Amino acid sequence: MAPSAAPPVLVEDAVASKEMCFACFDYLVAHFTGARLLPPSYSNHSCPLFVSWENVSELGNGAPPRLRGCIGSLTPRHLHGGLHEYALHSGVKDGRFHPIELRELPALECKVSLLSCYEVAANYLDWEVGIHGLIIEFLDDSQRSVKRSATYLPDIARQEGWTKLEAIDSLIRKAGFRGSITDALRASLQTTRYQSTASKATYGEYLGARQLAH
Repeated sequence: MAPSAAPPVLVEDAVASKEMCFACFDYLVAHFTGARLLPPSYSNHSCPLFVSWENVSELGNGAPPRLRGCIGSLTPRHLHGGLHEYALHSGVKDGRFHPIELRELPALECKVSLLSCYEVAANYLDWEVGIHGLIIEFLDDSQRSVKRSATYLPDIARQEGWTKLEAIDSLIRKAGFRGSITDALRASLQTTRYQSTASKATYGEYLGARQLAH
């Protein structure tokens, strides 16, 4: 997926919920077991969205969560189909990670992020850590003017403890640029900032919710 800085048509009142996370667990469980899917109980608004999976089994030992997949869309998708698609893509088709396996489900936490408030930034530092996600686009002149792009969700820079400059430089590398990062390159970035609502749920919370539902 190639990020685009063109502002999409957004539904601003779409808010991430635990029920959306529970539905993502439903989709992953059904993928492995063939279990019958429940109809979604949340609205079918259209908005950009991401689904992330983390292994949280070592949190009690002081270890940070371990990312197992994160894929989504920067352009609007209907929530019912979009969450189904990206729950599976991020869980078993994110090429950066070994696919999640059925036996790993009890160690997982799901996060759903719904994006909104797309704005063209005045420059690459015109954003706030912990508030804004970023999309950058630029031409890589070292590779015959290849167009590169990448995004970070709003919580990434804060989780990593990055300054704005560190986050930007990491994002440039994420986009695939391998040359020297200069002030001129940073100044050439087309930067879009956005905000999000996010919700998380563990597998234990998911099981508890589904048992109550029955």
